[in-house]
Amino acid sequence: MSETVRRIVERRVREPEAIAEAAANRVRAKSPFNDRGRTMIIAADHPARGANAVGGDPLAMADRGELLERLCLALDRPGVTGVLATADVLEDLLLLGALDGKTVLGSMNRTGLAGSVFEIDDRFACYDAESLERMRFDGGKTLTRICLTDPATPGVLENTAKAVNELAERGLIAMVEPFLSEWRDGRLHNDLSPEAVIKSITIASGLGRTSAYTWLKLPVVDDMEWVLASSTLPAVLLGGEVRDPDAAFASWQRALALPTVQGLVVGRSLLYPHDGDVAKAVDTAVGLL
Repeated sequence: MSETVRRIVERRVREPEAIAEAAANRVRAKSPFNDRGRTMIIAADHPARGANAVGGDPLAMADRGELLERLCLALDRPGVTGVLATADVLEDLLLLGALDGKTVLGSMNRTGLAGSVFEIDDRFACYDAESLERMRFDGGKTLTRICLTDPATPGVLENTAKAVNELAERGLIAMVEPFLSEWRDGRLHNDLSPEAVIKSITIASGLGRTSAYTWLKLPVVDDMEWVLASSTLPAVLLGGEVRDPDAAFASWQRALALPTVQGLVVGRSLLYPHDGDVAKAVDTAVGLL
């Protein structure tokens, strides 16, 4: 067990109130943007959905000490503006003092466990708007998968709309990550065709009583200029698992030039790059901005 993990465990056991104290004393970000007017968020909410795999290692993200070390390294790089994660990870980072001056987004629904038969029924069992406000965080993120043949989909949309409403009432960012999904051979797959992404955008953009605080978290697909013309909402680009870093960085750079795109929200491809150099991967992504 690393010394970092020992310190966290000791405080969780001896001083559980230290988490709330760290949240209350945290220096908040003045803006979600860096000095280039862009946002660069490191995502680390994958483990809570049982999605621990990176490349050929099915448990790459399951070592919490290593994940935290990589997160702290990434968050300390110039131009990185914040982090997206579930409560357990964000509270570890609070105890490490790693969130000062950063935009913090809490993941709100993680019950659609990867590979499960109930994956589309992604209920809100993590952060809610009230707890995000109490922790002095900056917003919440929802994963909103839309399956036209799955009867759980209306509940997913209703719960997303409720989250959008409650976040907007508090002036907090509602970051919605929509996908048009389908069941094939017993597994849920996201349709990444431009037409499907456009449909997911137009559905997600209309959820809630207001869209004033809604941002979209979107995959980079073909014909992004056409895709992003479907909404005026601010958008951030997600990374996903990257097999060809050069091709991925080039596609991100092209999409970043489009007017609604505010920056990147990237996790595994920066935290677990093929060459193991987290700082280099993060700096390359920041350089695209």
